[in-house]
Amino acid sequence: LQHYFIQSNLSNMPTLEGLEEAGLEKIPDLGIAQMRFQLNMTPDTAKQLNLDQAKIKEELLDKLKSGYMTELYREVCGDLKIPVNNSVLEEMQAKNKEEIDKISAEIENAEKNEGESEVREAMVKKCEYLTSIGDKEAALKMLKETLEKTTTTGHKLDLHFHLIRLGFFFSDNKIITVNLDKAKALIELGGDWDRRNRLKVYSGLYAMSVRDFKEAATNFLDTVSTFTSYELMEYHTFIKYTIISSMLALDRKDLTKKIVEGADINEVLHELPLFKKYIYSLYNAQYADFFVALGELETVLKGDRLLSAHTTYYTREMRVRSYAQLLESYSSLTVNYMANSFGVSERFIDTELSRFISAGALNAKIDKVGGIILTNRPDQKNWQYQAVIKQGDLLLNRIQKLSRVITI
Repeated sequence: LQHYFIQSNLSNMPTLEGLEEAGLEKIPDLGIAQMRFQLNMTPDTAKQLNLDQAKIKEELLDKLKSGYMTELYREVCGDLKIPVNNSVLEEMQAKNKEEIDKISAEIENAEKNEGESEVREAMVKKCEYLTSIGDKEAALKMLKETLEKTTTTGHKLDLHFHLIRLGFFFSDNKIITVNLDKAKALIELGGDWDRRNRLKVYSGLYAMSVRDFKEAATNFLDTVSTFTSYELMEYHTFIKYTIISSMLALDRKDLTKKIVEGADINEVLHELPLFKKYIYSLYNAQYADFFVALGELETVLKGDRLLSAHTTYYTREMRVRSYAQLLESYSSLTVNYMANSFGVSERFIDTELSRFISAGALNAKIDKVGGIILTNRPDQKNWQYQAVIKQGDLLLNRIQKLSRVITI
């Protein structure tokens, strides 16, 4: 009997495809935002990334026309400095007016003849349509009106998620942060399991986009096994973002536990050979392979609209991490040995280490005459002792000042 119930429950569990269908609608289509980003690249960058901008342009314009995305069509034509096709624009505007009038009539009918639930559903439908055609201001106005008429916490959260996606689409951080804060406050009032997990993914994606990789890794790792936010990204993209954030943010112990030994991560790594190489080359101290993988990853970062601005920072920090990992294993080593380990020239290593040591990013010094790198491990216990003494002095000073005030 127990076996029957287990089998029955397993058979009723949703598949990966089922979970995707159960998610929120992909409104707005964030793929369009990525295509616009690709078209705004310089021809040299697009060539480096093997992007066919002419093909992307054709696909984007076809998508905008078939979806009657009037406002986006205008914006894209302006971005690409191509003339607007007036006959196409008029057809799109007519279709928009027809659809908006139809939904407005549904709202009016619901207000007169039906209940609050039907009114809200019709209003949400209008929000989604205005967002889908790229009319940002009209969508924001309608979403505000809908929020004012929404009473349940779950439905309010869904509207805030909608607003956050709108912010991601138009790269409007103010919309994102305001609605993330409101969503977090609502979750505390009693959000369900699915929406709590969804909020973590949204929060992680925003954190990653503003270079807070630690916060991003924390949120992503909490939702690896429960991911259902397909309206934001595909699962494989989510795993890539999780790996990118975690490789920089986690120490070796957590990296081992959550990434290297993470069952959910390893389940899809065979489909992501670059990311598998990236993880294991650093973990297994295969530094020359790691540098090759990091170079390939740099191309991936440049091609991603959320990570592109952080490419230089990220690759620099990961180089520092790899150098530090090797240096921690030795009290001293030759420049030649380190250069051979990373598969680069001695001159490159010397320049890199000199820069990072002077910036305080690495605890080492270089003996130029002997060609030796000497590690300078910080005394953690001594540092903690000094910090306690300093904090104690500050506390005593404050107590003395307070006692003088009380005496007066």
